[in-house]
Amino acid sequence: MSTHERRERERARRHRLIVTVARELAEAEGWEAVTTRRLAERIEYSQPVLYSHFAGKDAIVAAVALEGFAELTAELGKARATAGTPREALAALVHAYAGFARLNPSLYDAMLTLAVDLPFGRPDTPAPLQAAFTEFREAIAAFADGRDTGVLAEVAWGSVHGLVTLTRSGRLPVGHHERRLAMLIDQLAMSADRR
Repeated sequence: MSTHERRERERARRHRLIVTVARELAEAEGWEAVTTRRLAERIEYSQPVLYSHFAGKDAIVAAVALEGFAELTAELGKARATAGTPREALAALVHAYAGFARLNPSLYDAMLTLAVDLPFGRPDTPAPLQAAFTEFREAIAAFADGRDTGVLAEVAWGSVHGLVTLTRSGRLPVGHHERRLAMLIDQLAMSADRR
């Protein structure tokens, strides 16, 4: 192995370590606790080394978000794959999404509530974001009935995200969360029949 290859491998390892530690710290204490100083201390590298990988905290949060979208996509795909009918696939996706948000609150915040410099819904949208959206498109396609599947997928994603976010913030009662998800699934699955 050449010196260049060793350096690149070490750089990739440090990059991975920074993202992992940032995510762990955020899940334990919240994103406000994640600072470049604390990360540098935890990874046992200087702040200049950290800045050689990321321009600052926002870039670290974006890297965590990309990782989260890849994980979310895997969860959504696995949920859809276990379903027999299109309605079951939609329900499985909605429940997998809500479960992911519940089990990974800080990761979910990095992905969808914090301001990050990631382009959404554009040609330059990173592949992990596009893949997550594709899962929604695939789940909702059977119910499009001639309508724009992409827009219908946006409505589905926005609706699930809204319910998850309002429930997490205490603005909707937690006790009704499952009923709300069931109603949403009913509305999305029946929408094609009502046209």
